Amino acid sequence: MASFTRRVAGDGAVSWRVQIRIRGHKPVAKTFARKTDAKRWATRTESDVRSGLYLRTRESEKRTLGDLIERYKGKRLAALASSANVAAQLDRWAAELGHMRLCDVTPAVVADVRDKLAGETTVRGTLRSPARVNRYLAALSSAFQLGLKELGWVDDTPMRQVSKLKEPRGRVRFLSAGELARLSDACRESNCAPLYSVFLLAVSTGMRKGEVMGLRWADVDLKGGWASLAKTKNGEPREVRIAGEALDLLRAHAKVRRLDSDYVFPSHNGRKPLDIRKPWTLAVEAAELSDFRFHDLRHTAASYMHMSGAAQKDIAEVLGHKTLAMTNRYTHLTRERIAETTERMTAQFFPSRRGAK
Repeated sequence: MASFTRRVAGDGAVSWRVQIRIRGHKPVAKTFARKTDAKRWATRTESDVRSGLYLRTRESEKRTLGDLIERYKGKRLAALASSANVAAQLDRWAAELGHMRLCDVTPAVVADVRDKLAGETTVRGTLRSPARVNRYLAALSSAFQLGLKELGWVDDTPMRQVSKLKEPRGRVRFLSAGELARLSDACRESNCAPLYSVFLLAVSTGMRKGEVMGLRWADVDLKGGWASLAKTKNGEPREVRIAGEALDLLRAHAKVRRLDSDYVFPSHNGRKPLDIRKPWTLAVEAAELSDFRFHDLRHTAASYMHMSGAAQKDIAEVLGHKTLAMTNRYTHLTRERIAETTERMTAQFFPSRRGAK
């Protein structure tokens, strides 16, 4: 219920203090110059208090986007496989909008920054891709979901009304047998000794670059041939089978491993994973590959699994995909295999009638 108290100041000015008390809720109060304004506020606020909206409104007026981003980084970031990328994306949002109150971060404000990101050139001199811009939006959306569902700082998220940029169709790039042989030789001959092991692990297991480089010896079962990935892109842990030459190389590598670092592939100081960007680029150039990225090794692994007869659901399990739709983007058949499949089916069910009497 709302109670109203009339007050008269020393100079004769009149004000009205309204206080709302509802069982189970903290009392709220505010002072107005006119009683009509006090009544209007009391009616609206009493309804908000009963529905739980008032507290969230007050928090959104008190907290800034910077506060929300810092809370998200403290509670969620460590569990993400791509934590470094997400942290950088959130830092950019904090730089752009971190000073703003949560209640003032509207869809229009977010969309303005989205368009700004899309119009900027990267260190490579090209415009930031739509997919990359959408990753920035996804990072901010995750932060707002925390504020909405767990912290109660906002009543809704502005991200629901911010459109993502249209992305081109997924890349269809994987290694042919000849390309695989050339890249394998280039990695083996690289001045970066661990590069061949990294390459073989990625192409034989389908692990992402961050998953391979983030491997720690505690995650690897050398006897059984398994790797346990606690941090993955979709947030769910998974087990990865390691076999063949990749396992042989890991076992040999373990015999001469550095004792000052738990990383399987440590940097020079041992405090973080090895940076293979330069040696990888040189290996791709030496193999004379065009338009090929490290992530395409994951495409290659999925495609070769598919061509070896593996079922889609099994490939999805290996790669850690939640849906078969995602796996379908990775499982490409070579033209030769397509020809064999089509011709075999045609010969059986639709044989040529040429020469038939």
